Amino acid sequence: MDAELEKLVEAGKLTSAAAEKLDQLKPGTFCLHKSWGFGRVAEWNLLLNQILIDFTGKKRHPMQAQYAAENLTPLSAEHFLTRKATDLPGVKALIKSDPAAVVRNILESTGGSATVQQISEMLLGDIFNEAEWKRWWDSTKKQLKSTGYFSVPTKKTEPVQLRGEKVDRAEELLGFFNQARRPKEQSAAIDQIVKFHSEFKEPEKQLQPLVAQIENIAVRNQKLHPEVTFEFVIARDELFERVPQLHVTHVGLSLPKLIVAEEKRLMSILPNLSAAKEKRVLLVLPEALGERWTEVGLHLMQKSNARLIGQMAKIFSESGHHAELRAMVERSIREHSATGEMLIWLCNERDRWNELIKPELFGAILSAIERDQLDAPTRGSRLQKLLVEDRQLLGSMFADAEPATARDAIRRLLISPLFDELTKRSLLARIVKIHPELEAMITGAQPEEKVAQLVVSWSSLHRRKAEYEELVKKKIPENVKEIALARSYGDLSENFEYKAAKQMQAVLARRRAELERDLENARGTAFESPDTSRVSIGTVVTLREQKSKKEETYTILGAWDGDPDRHIISYQTAIGQALLGHAVGEVVTLNTETASADYAIIAIEAAPRDEAPPEPNVIEDLAEAAVAE
Repeated sequence: MDAELEKLVEAGKLTSAAAEKLDQLKPGTFCLHKSWGFGRVAEWNLLLNQILIDFTGKKRHPMQAQYAAENLTPLSAEHFLTRKATDLPGVKALIKSDPAAVVRNILESTGGSATVQQISEMLLGDIFNEAEWKRWWDSTKKQLKSTGYFSVPTKKTEPVQLRGEKVDRAEELLGFFNQARRPKEQSAAIDQIVKFHSEFKEPEKQLQPLVAQIENIAVRNQKLHPEVTFEFVIARDELFERVPQLHVTHVGLSLPKLIVAEEKRLMSILPNLSAAKEKRVLLVLPEALGERWTEVGLHLMQKSNARLIGQMAKIFSESGHHAELRAMVERSIREHSATGEMLIWLCNERDRWNELIKPELFGAILSAIERDQLDAPTRGSRLQKLLVEDRQLLGSMFADAEPATARDAIRRLLISPLFDELTKRSLLARIVKIHPELEAMITGAQPEEKVAQLVVSWSSLHRRKAEYEELVKKKIPENVKEIALARSYGDLSENFEYKAAKQMQAVLARRRAELERDLENARGTAFESPDTSRVSIGTVVTLREQKSKKEETYTILGAWDGDPDRHIISYQTAIGQALLGHAVGEVVTLNTETASADYAIIAIEAAPRDEAPPEPNVIEDLAEAAVAE
């Protein structure tokens, strides 16, 4: 021990343990402090009981001898930080020639293990920038795994560890699988085995038992956790593709058969798979389901998330079924049944689907946003956000629209409760930019043109009137009470019940405005003595398809009548509009669910009378209901 240190110990100014530690921290020694970081001992001044340390960015920092002994860690000449400080060019050369040796040195310097974050901190700044580090680490990881001397976990938060002995990579991968206890961990281990299949020198001997384990897990989970079964069967098939000498041990366990068995549960299974495995299932649908695959695929698109919709749409287009897909999307838009996810996909892909970006899409979007708000009143609608933030979307929809069509859209926006006033004005301005002649509708300088009268059956008018009365006399008053009760809870900014009740108030107000507008313009009828010389409202039309000679019958009734199972349709539907005015013997072209076809009109008859009691004074009834409210 240094003589001066011994004197301090004898004088009681330094403990023996501290003196031994300081003896390792002589001037010129590199050291580490938990707060100040890497430094070098510059000078001892034991007369003042101090040592001076040169830290990065803080030169000749004084420390009391006892404190320095307790808080400084001396670094050997082989420590990575010491080597970097004394021979930076040599370290940079080694990083290029032998990256694994650099990582070994870092791990030896940190006690045998270090997280990726800790390793990066030693290399960033004086050796790599952020982008260079990421590229270097991605390539170095592969080298580390191949040497067998490093344990490199998949999670970044877990440490990279240095092993005392070389471990066979293939055996290590199998060990990960055997140690895993949950299906998710087992699936991740299988994915790694598939990725590094070339590490197995005797694949049939080493991997065939694994195939049996995979298939047993798949069969065992099918009833309660079918998504696990899909994951494992797909992983097994990927292993088969890379190692063809492997074979099935569980006869009949294949992806096509699994799809057939779980067809009814596909809707809930697919979102739980990774994107790659989900795509694999969708690609196998034609093989598994034969001609029915398009029907199932379209159904999946109508009920699924944006990821699946995009994948399924691509498969339809690539397999030559673009027409079926287009017909389904077009019908969903027309019927306002398209989900928000489907509409988001369509809007984002509008360059490929330009023919569907029309004013009808705007109505479908508003209906979907309203459904989203009903399903989750406190959660913002992604579709609503898209409509507001995509400033070119409305312009694309109304670029070629007739002024009357744009006028209807403006009218609907004006009464819509879906948007705050500022947002509504922004959306209106985008339509007016395309049709500046309609600006007066917003400023109020010009009266709106009268809405066309609706022809409706007495029974449908009675139902619509009953809905209005329930809305005004029951639902709206109940909602007012809910708002008052929720307001009493205080702190409206964090009041879930208040926000939900206010959003429901907006939905109810919109429905009331729609009902009042519709009822005011409704004209009830019993469909007495319709003109049967041509297709008209209140007639039953028999059609014969020109190619198949198959006959179909449609009953064309009022604007609010519709029963697809009984082939009762409104005169406002696409089919109704296509048939109106045509006589027996004429041929019309109708768009079906999958394509268009030519039909000959072979008979026109009068539809049965509507027996419901008439509603002669709709406007007066509305006024009375409003007063009662």
